Amino acid sequence: MKFSRFVLIFILSFSFSSVNADEYDKRNKITKNLRCLICQGQSVYDSDSEFAISLKIVVDQKLQEGLSEDQIYEYFKIKYGEWILYDPGLNKNTYILWLLPLLIFLIGGAIIYKSFIVRK
Repeated sequence: MKFSRFVLIFILSFSFSSVNADEYDKRNKITKNLRCLICQGQSVYDSDSEFAISLKIVVDQKLQEGLSEDQIYEYFKIKYGEWILYDPGLNKNTYILWLLPLLIFLIGGAIIYKSFIVRK
């Protein structure tokens, strides 16, 4: 009887720890993609400012309410604007962010082609 109780407690302790670990991993992933508005260039995950701490608490609350990652991002976008996300989606306001690296690559390639290939 004692052995079965021990096994039951052992199994339950691992099941609860895995749920908490999953929530912790999800929280870390979300806070790494949120920009701290106080600390320039730092994510909420890396920052220790009061603002970042409050956002971590809000993320925890939203996860406990059962919101998905996308719903939490949408909540913060509505509240603080799209700038709070490190990885903004493709829309009319962010076309230039997504297309600028491609344009620079093409222009640089054209310059290199003109400089080295056409001269020979």
